[in-house]
Amino acid sequence: MGGSAGTARPARPGRKAGRDPGPAGVGAGAPGAPPGEPGQGPRRPRRGLRRPVVLLALVVLLPALTGFTLWALYGSNWLRIERVSVEWTGGPRELTAREIERVAAVPVGAPLASLDTSGTRERLLAELPRLADARVARSWPRGVEVEVTERVAVVLERATAGFTEIDATGTAFGEVPEALPGVPLLEMEPVEGASLRRFGEEGLRAGAVAVAAALPESVAGETAAIRVRSYDSITLELSDGRTVLWGSAEHPEAKSAALAALMAAVPEAGRFDVSVPGTPAAGDVPPDGAEG
Repeated sequence: MGGSAGTARPARPGRKAGRDPGPAGVGAGAPGAPPGEPGQGPRRPRRGLRRPVVLLALVVLLPALTGFTLWALYGSNWLRIERVSVEWTGGPRELTAREIERVAAVPVGAPLASLDTSGTRERLLAELPRLADARVARSWPRGVEVEVTERVAVVLERATAGFTEIDATGTAFGEVPEALPGVPLLEMEPVEGASLRRFGEEGLRAGAVAVAAALPESVAGETAAIRVRSYDSITLELSDGRTVLWGSAEHPEAKSAALAALMAAVPEAGRFDVSVPGTPAAGDVPPDGAEG
């Protein structure tokens, strides 16, 4: 009995005597884990360390890049003006490319970036009234493009040494020694009265120009003269002797359509009246002095 108290308890088969280690990984470091940090892999580098490096690179590179760009644009020979080209976008070509280049005064050899395109355009329009519009643009790396549109005369007015050209805006832009074919002559014959006092000669002239600009091409080419006596007395004199009573400068589109229809319907008529476009009329030319 006394010996049974000191007898050791037999271990179970398949198990070693001693303390159970527990589940794998608990209490033991995972493979490759640094000592003292059980269950964790290797540390990742901190992203915050990259920002100072990027900022430092920007601080160093931006001034250098800016300086190089400025030198390339203004200091180097890479981007300097070598040629100027002139092109017409439409209309007549009375001016020459040399005249336009002279007035544009583009500084050949200067940095292309320094060209004042707006100033060059304004100079062209101010010194060459024949130009209706102009466009000046850089053509990298070494060119300048100038595009121009010349004014088109819709009427001529007698001048001291020939004829003054007037476009659809009423701008007098040039003089020619002889009348231009297909462009009517403006004959200002204002009579004293309320119309002249109210509108003045310039107002009457503007109305006649608006009429000329609204004429169909077929009629404009046959119109020899536009005679103005008052605001509501504008008459077209055709090259073959026929006349058109236009009336005032109002409703030019409707009057143009009415005139085209009349001339097609009654081509033998010598007088057309479209002063009231809703009720146009055609007939013979009245005797001298009969027309009011």
